[in-house]
Amino acid sequence: MADADPKIEMREMDVNATEAETPEAEATPAAKRSWLRPILMFGVPILVALVIGYFWLTSGRYVSTDNAYISQDKVSVSAEVAGRIVDVAVKENQSVKQGDLLFRIDPEPYRIAVQQANAAIADAQVDLETLRTSYQGTSADIEAARDQIQAAQQDYDRQAELMRRGFTTRARLESSEHALEQARAGLQRAQAAAAEARSKLSTGSAVPGENPAIAAARVQREQAQLNLSRTEVRAPVDGVVSQTDRLQVGQQMMSGLPAVTIVANGLSWVEANFKETDLDHMCVGQPAEVTVDAYSGLRLRGHVASIGAGTGSEFSLLPAQNANGNWVKVTQRVPVRIALDEASPRPLIAGISANVRVDIRGNCQR
Repeated sequence: MADADPKIEMREMDVNATEAETPEAEATPAAKRSWLRPILMFGVPILVALVIGYFWLTSGRYVSTDNAYISQDKVSVSAEVAGRIVDVAVKENQSVKQGDLLFRIDPEPYRIAVQQANAAIADAQVDLETLRTSYQGTSADIEAARDQIQAAQQDYDRQAELMRRGFTTRARLESSEHALEQARAGLQRAQAAAAEARSKLSTGSAVPGENPAIAAARVQREQAQLNLSRTEVRAPVDGVVSQTDRLQVGQQMMSGLPAVTIVANGLSWVEANFKETDLDHMCVGQPAEVTVDAYSGLRLRGHVASIGAGTGSEFSLLPAQNANGNWVKVTQRVPVRIALDEASPRPLIAGISANVRVDIRGNCQR
């Protein structure tokens, strides 16, 4: 026994040590399985129930569409007077402020029109002075006619007295009477001329205190000055200029013809085209969320501002005619305006695509 092999003894010691450690190693996985089993049995069903409950609660709460676009006010600017373009002050996509010069039309014809209007005023003033002088002359004519009547009356009375005494002839009496009638007719003519001159000097109730001819000439000058000022076409609003390729120096501009477009700053909204089946519970005032395709991660809060009075096809140039045997029912789209409740940190470009989600359980405006 004393001479036993040391290697055999070492193997026996290792076996004993392994047998002593085996129960502890087996106890650790068993403990883990005892904790994992309740988690799997109860945790997974609870998680599934929560997911199902979330989808059940949120299902039918939102309606969404990707058929939506950013819209902005666009002002079509046209010239109010016709003429040749002599100057263009803007370029494509240039930002302008209200009152900035866009382009200028040749002003020379309109300056000449102002000078002609000034000449018309001067001519009317001369005519007025002539009428005043004529009216003063009629006053003298009336006095002269009255003197003639007085003289004719005296001659008639004298001839009548002589006729009564038999010292004159009837012919001379009749001549005197005729002279008296002529004098009276002259007075009537002088009074009529005075009345005519006075009426020409009178003013109407529309422009009291001013001669109508002079007032008409002044209006003509104001119109000419207004047309002259309109040769400079300026921006009516703040915004970005577009379609400036139609502005070329030397081009003949027609009055009322759209020349350039300004996309106004400040007000933007979303034109969302929802399916008609999504409008059952939609109303004005419900909150909405807008995402823009151009800017990843950008989310804007808004609300339903209005719901269209007709579908998109109803207001098209060629509305659909379904009164035939080949009619196929197609789900229609209704335009819904979404007002943005907050300013966008990124510039919104008119016409870019957007996605809209409306909470149809939200409160409506009354």
